[in-house]
Amino acid sequence: MSIHPLPPPKAPTGLGRLPVARWFVVIGALAAVTFAAGVAIVMTMSTRAEALNPRPEVAAQLDRLNVALIVVFALLLALGVTLASVVRYAVLKPIDQLTAQVRTVAGGDFDHDLHVDRPAELAELSSHIDSMRARIVTAWRVATDQAEELRRSNGELEQFAYVASHDLQEPLRKVASFTQMLEQRYGPQLDERARQYIHFAVDGAKRMQLLINDLLDFSRVGRVTGEKSELDSGATLDAALDNLSATIEDSGATVTRDELPRVHGNELQLTQLFQNLIENAVKFRSEEPPRVHIGVRRDGDLWEFSCADNGIGVEPKYADRIFLIFQRLHPRDVYPGTGIGLALCRKIVEYHGGQLWLDGDSGSGGHGATFRWTLPVAGGE
Repeated sequence: MSIHPLPPPKAPTGLGRLPVARWFVVIGALAAVTFAAGVAIVMTMSTRAEALNPRPEVAAQLDRLNVALIVVFALLLALGVTLASVVRYAVLKPIDQLTAQVRTVAGGDFDHDLHVDRPAELAELSSHIDSMRARIVTAWRVATDQAEELRRSNGELEQFAYVASHDLQEPLRKVASFTQMLEQRYGPQLDERARQYIHFAVDGAKRMQLLINDLLDFSRVGRVTGEKSELDSGATLDAALDNLSATIEDSGATVTRDELPRVHGNELQLTQLFQNLIENAVKFRSEEPPRVHIGVRRDGDLWEFSCADNGIGVEPKYADRIFLIFQRLHPRDVYPGTGIGLALCRKIVEYHGGQLWLDGDSGSGGHGATFRWTLPVAGGE
C-alpha cells in the first residue's frame, strides 16, 4: 500500500545533533586523553622522586609502582576500546537497522515490517513500532473502504437527484397542467366547491415541485460543491439582490450593508446564503416596510456577518428549532415556504467552516431578528 510520505523529523539541537557513533569516538578520545594524562602524572611523579635521591630500595618500589600504574591505565584503555567495539556491534548496528526500516515506512511503504532481533530492549521497541504501523495500515484500509463506499453512495445520490429533478417532477407537471385544463374546459359546469378542489390539486402539485427542488439544493451542499476560491462577499450579495430585485421592489424593502470583505468559499452557495436570509427578512415583515442590514466585523481569524431586520422576530425558545429541516413556526397559508431555507443556510455555513445562529437579542413583538454567521478570513489578510 502506498501512502504519502511523512515530513522529515525535526532536527535535534545541541549535543543531540551528534550521531551515536560519534559519541563512541568522543568517548574513545576521552579515554586516550585520560591514559595520556595518567602516564604524564606517573612520569612527573617519577621525575620528582629522582630529584629527591631516594634510597635504592625506595627507588625500586617507585619504579614498580609506576610500571603498575601504567599497566593499569593501559588495561583500562584496552577495556574501554573493547567495550566500545562490543557496544557498537551489539547496539549501534541494530539501531542502524531499525532506523533504516523506520525511514522506509516514513517514506510511504507502510507494508514494510519492522523487526530487530537484539538487544532485547530494541527488539521490544521495534515490536511496538511495528504494532503501531500495523494499526495505521488497518485504519487506513478502513478509511479507504469507507471513502469508496462514500463515493458509491454519492453516485447513488446523484442518480436519485437526476430522477427527482426529472422523472418525479414530470408527473407533477402533468397533474397541474391537466387539472388546469380541466378547469378551463369545464369551468362553467363546475360549482364553487369543485373549483376549490381543483385549486387544492394544482397548489399541492406546485408545492411538491418546490419542495423537491429545495431538497435537491439541500442534498447538494457538501456533495456537489463546485470549487472554493477567494472571492468578494460583496459581489455575492449583489448577485443575491439581483435575484430578489422583484421581491424587494414589490415589498418596498430597503437593504443596506457594510463594506464586505473577501472570503474563501463557493460563490453560488454564498449567494444562496445571502438570498435566503434576505428573502426571509422580507417575508416575515411587520406592518412597516422591511429594512434589512448586512453587517460584518473581524473576530480573529473569522469574519462575523450579520443580517438584521425589523420584522416580526423570533422568540428565543425557537432559536434552535428554526434551523431544523421542515420546521415551521407559522401556518403555510400565512407565510408560504417549505421549511428548508434556514436549514440550508446553516448547512452552507458549516460546509465553509463557520457557524450560523440567531442572535440572543432577537425576539418577537416587532423587534426584528438578527442572524449571525462566521466565515474564515481569506488567506493573506
